[in-house]
Amino acid sequence: MSNLAIIDDIATHGLSVCDGFLSAQEVHDLHTCLPAQWSQATIGREQKQHTNTQIRRDKIHWLERGRQPAVDALLAKMADLQQAFNRHLFLGLFEYEAHFAKYNPGDFYAKHYDAFEGRSNRKVTTVLYLNEDWSEQDGGEIVIYNPDGSHRQTLWPKAGRLVTFLSEAFPHEVLPAKRQRFSIAGWYRLNGMSGQRVDPIR
Repeated sequence: MSNLAIIDDIATHGLSVCDGFLSAQEVHDLHTCLPAQWSQATIGREQKQHTNTQIRRDKIHWLERGRQPAVDALLAKMADLQQAFNRHLFLGLFEYEAHFAKYNPGDFYAKHYDAFEGRSNRKVTTVLYLNEDWSEQDGGEIVIYNPDGSHRQTLWPKAGRLVTFLSEAFPHEVLPAKRQRFSIAGWYRLNGMSGQRVDPIR
């Protein structure tokens, strides 16, 4: 699937599922970039950030440019997609932030929105999966709901799969996995200003 096909899906449905967005080699290279040290994931932003293991139990590590070639290659690829969004849908996307996510067996992320309408600058959510030899029996699915709360789609974390959706439109959850599960969660953001300064990326 090309970037234009993803753009068309978002324009038409608000949601896109692209298998093979990453090649097997790209998945392998990114897997070798997984860190030794992880941080407990939080909910909320800036002063309102806090941990709540009743809502989410994953561990995260933010991606940084200029440290690992595979990560730089991925960020360049996501920058190309950002430009396509801006060129064809005029979204005004300003920045892309992303982190590795690790779910140990039994970890989950309860149903939530990535952004609330009018209250966040996260516009488009992306999820990339790095799980080689994953089967549906391993669990760890993402469940996406319609804005009215009805079920939309359940997707298992297949290696190389990119799931993209409008952050304000779709509540979603991550079900517990039976083995360790890795992904890259990312968000294309608008530039929310705070006074005279550019909004911090996270």
